[in-house]
Amino acid sequence: RMINLAELTPYILCSICKGYFIDATTITECLHTFCKSCIVRHFYYSNRCPKCNIVVHQTQPLYNIRLDRQLQDIVYKLVVNLEEREKKQMHDFYKERGLEVPKPAVPQPVPASRGRPRKVLGSVFRIPPELDISILLEFIGANEGTGNFKPLEKKFVRVSGEATIGHVEKFLRRKMDLDPACQVDIICGDHLLEHYQTLREIRQVIGESAVQ
Repeated sequence: RMINLAELTPYILCSICKGYFIDATTITECLHTFCKSCIVRHFYYSNRCPKCNIVVHQTQPLYNIRLDRQLQDIVYKLVVNLEEREKKQMHDFYKERGLEVPKPAVPQPVPASRGRPRKVLGSVFRIPPELDISILLEFIGANEGTGNFKPLEKKFVRVSGEATIGHVEKFLRRKMDLDPACQVDIICGDHLLEHYQTLREIRQVIGESAVQ
């Protein structure tokens, strides 16, 4: 079915500048997203999320933000001419100040089977290299139908190895609409995981069994 852009607008607008996301950047602590320039400017005078007021980091909040390239690609696909207008504004900005305009990244040629170089065009919805951990989420420990929660739409999640178990719990609570009083235990194999552990640390400590 056809969807009016106005229905999607609340999900692709920056709550700071009220415009469409440009260089969409997500706070890893609470998963709220803003324009990169907006959130960086905000962190000059505050260490809290502008939307939920959570403390992002006591001293260096910029450590806990990540570019969301998939979301930015979606915004550019949804909003006609937004990407072209943004590129023109950036070009004009550098030209007015006598600066060299940054060149866009060019796809690198790779050798073909017959020795002729060819350019490979990546998918618009490419997976950024920082998302280096894949998780399979399964619900266990309670009878199906008990409790007031929504089932997960997708079991597979691709995330950064720097994400902690605390981040995974926040993600699950948000996606499943869990009651704040509901206790969530996250287990990998026979190991009950702690909130402070990062996914990369877990993979290193548990080893191959962490992949199961």
